[in-house]
Amino acid sequence: MRPTDPPLPRVALTPRLRGFGTTVFAEMSALAAEHGAINLGQGFPDSDGPTVVKEAAVAAIRAGHNQYPPGPGIPELRAAIAEHQRRFYGIELDPGSEVLVTTGATEAVAAGILAFTGPGDEVIALEPFYDSYAACVAMSGATLVPLTLRPPHFTADEATLRACVTPRTRLILLNSPHNPTGVVLSPAELRGIAEVAVEHDLIVLADEVYEHLVYDGTHIPISTLPGMRDRTVTVSSAAKTFALTGWKIGWATGPADLVGAVRTAKQYLTFVSGAPFQPAIAAALRLEDGYYTGLRQDLRRRRDILADGLTSVGFEVYRPAGTYFVTADVRPLGFEDGYAFCRRLPEWCGVAAVPNAVFYADPREGRALVRFAFCKRPDVLREAVRRLASMSRPS
Repeated sequence: MRPTDPPLPRVALTPRLRGFGTTVFAEMSALAAEHGAINLGQGFPDSDGPTVVKEAAVAAIRAGHNQYPPGPGIPELRAAIAEHQRRFYGIELDPGSEVLVTTGATEAVAAGILAFTGPGDEVIALEPFYDSYAACVAMSGATLVPLTLRPPHFTADEATLRACVTPRTRLILLNSPHNPTGVVLSPAELRGIAEVAVEHDLIVLADEVYEHLVYDGTHIPISTLPGMRDRTVTVSSAAKTFALTGWKIGWATGPADLVGAVRTAKQYLTFVSGAPFQPAIAAALRLEDGYYTGLRQDLRRRRDILADGLTSVGFEVYRPAGTYFVTADVRPLGFEDGYAFCRRLPEWCGVAAVPNAVFYADPREGRALVRFAFCKRPDVLREAVRRLASMSRPS
C-alpha cells in the first residue's frame, strides 16, 4: 500500500465472534420501549423477590460487606448451596472444594466451556439453546454440535445424540428445564444422555437454573444418575428462583477437580462479584419449603393464563412443563417468519416477544416459532393477551 492510499478499514472483532452482534433480547426490548409495548421477550420478572432476602442485602451493605469477597465465594453461601443440593436432591458436596460462586449462571457456563474445551474439541448442546452458549463455544475455539429438539414434544433422542458423538467430542452442554422450549427432560432421556457420557468419557455441564420452576413432571439432576457424579458440573443461580435477576449470583457444583478447573477460568473473568448479595442469597436458599411450593404454584397459574390466552388468539402453543417461557407457532395466524413477526409485533399491538430462530445454529429449524415470557403479573399477562387478540397489521 502506498503512503498516499487511504487506510484499510479496521476489523476489530475476532473472526470467532463475528456474527455475534447485539443480542436479540436487547433488540426486542428496544422495540418494546419504542412502542410502549408489554415486554414478554426478555425473561425477567416485573416484581422483585422476597422482602426478607432484599433486607438481608441491605443489612450486609450496612455491615460493611462491600469489598472483595473470597474468590470461590463467601463460606456462608457455599455452605448454603451445599445444603440446598442435599435438601432437594440428596447430593453431598464439600463446600470448600466442590462449590464455586459465580457472577450468575451465564458466567458459570462460560467458565466451564473455557475450562473444558479448546480448538479442535466439539461441544454437543441441546438446540434451541440459550444464546450465550454458541458465543462461549466460539470463544473457546471449539465447535458447537447441535442436538435438535423438535416440536411438538422436543424430545432428546438418544440415537440422535449418539450420532452427534465423534472422537473430538469433549463436552455435553445440558439444559433442563430447557430454555426456550420449557421441556423438562424425562428420566429415560436423562438415562440415555448419561449412558452416552459414561461410554465416551464425556464431561457434562448441566445448566439447571430453572430447577425450581417445574409444573409438570420432576426435575432430576443428571449428576445423581449412575456414573455421573464425577463427570458433571451443575450450574444454577438465584436469578430465577428468587426473582433477583440483576444480582447476578450463580454457582457451579461438582467434583473438586472439575470445579477447580472452572474456578481457574472464572477468576480471570470477573474474579469475584456481589459481596453484599452473597449473604442475602445464603439466607434465600434456606427459606422454608413453602416458598418453593408457592413459587411453582404461582408461576403455573401465570403459565396457564398466557398459554390459554395465546391458544385463544390462534397460535399453536407448546405448553411448557418448566421455566417461564411459552413457545408458540405463528403459522396458524398466517405468518411463516417468526423473526419478522416479532420485529413488527410491538408496533401492531404493543406486545414484544422473541423469535426462536436465534436459538438455532440453522435458523430455519425455528423459523416459525416465537417465545413469550410469563414471569409477569397476571394482570399484565391478561392485558398482553387482550392486545394480541385485537392485533391489527398493515394489509
